Amino acid sequence: MTMNASDRLTDNRFAPGTFSPDPRPSAAAVMLRAQTVLELKLLLRNGEQLLLTMFIPITLLVGLCLLPIGDLGATRVDKVVPAVMMVAVMSTAFTGQAIAVGFDRRYGALKRLGATPLPTWGIIAGKSAAVVLVVALQSVLLGAIGAALGWRPSVWGLALGAAVIALGTVTFAAMGLLLGGTLRAEIVLALANILWFIMVGVGSVVFVTGELSVLLHTGARLIPSGALALALDAALRGAIDVVSVVVLLVWGVAAGVLAARTFRFT
Repeated sequence: MTMNASDRLTDNRFAPGTFSPDPRPSAAAVMLRAQTVLELKLLLRNGEQLLLTMFIPITLLVGLCLLPIGDLGATRVDKVVPAVMMVAVMSTAFTGQAIAVGFDRRYGALKRLGATPLPTWGIIAGKSAAVVLVVALQSVLLGAIGAALGWRPSVWGLALGAAVIALGTVTFAAMGLLLGGTLRAEIVLALANILWFIMVGVGSVVFVTGELSVLLHTGARLIPSGALALALDAALRGAIDVVSVVVLLVWGVAAGVLAARTFRFT
């Protein structure tokens, strides 16, 4: 009895493991690590990102500490360091993140990532983890420069400051993902920069010494940059500004929920 073509194809089986690589997705932790490393390399290789994340904050820190600009109290560096760290966190986690995500969508990079086994949460988590690493590097660098300029925080203040920076990073990263994941790249580019300038101005208001109206102070506190500035200033002095921490939490949760619901790959 002869075998027909279909029977021969049915019997022609290969043992499992014959072909390599195995076409199964990697474990979630492996994919997340690879995505984080990729996002970190992209952040550090981008000249515009380095301008936002490193050069502008360092220039602000040195300039505001050495130049007699404004009335910042007896010890200028104690006021300047938390203000500059607020700018650094906002620049990296919000503005840089929003613009990068917006143009990744425009050029189809996110669409291609969405077609891989990497889940949506893995893409968002990878981007956020890379931002956290860059912010940690920023904080160490700015802290070292601040120490060289006379900044002397307590160990407890540094621990509280690190926690506030982590919270602020998550909050602004969620806001950046919300903006970059929903609007066109050109709109994101313009709006992210406009909001950056507005929030820097709001965050700077809370450090002004002298008379400040209750309405203006309360309004600044309710904006994420103002809340982060006040929370950082208190933390680095060894205290906890509960209201500012709550404001950051509310903004972070709201932006995160909206980003998860509205985020688009194209």
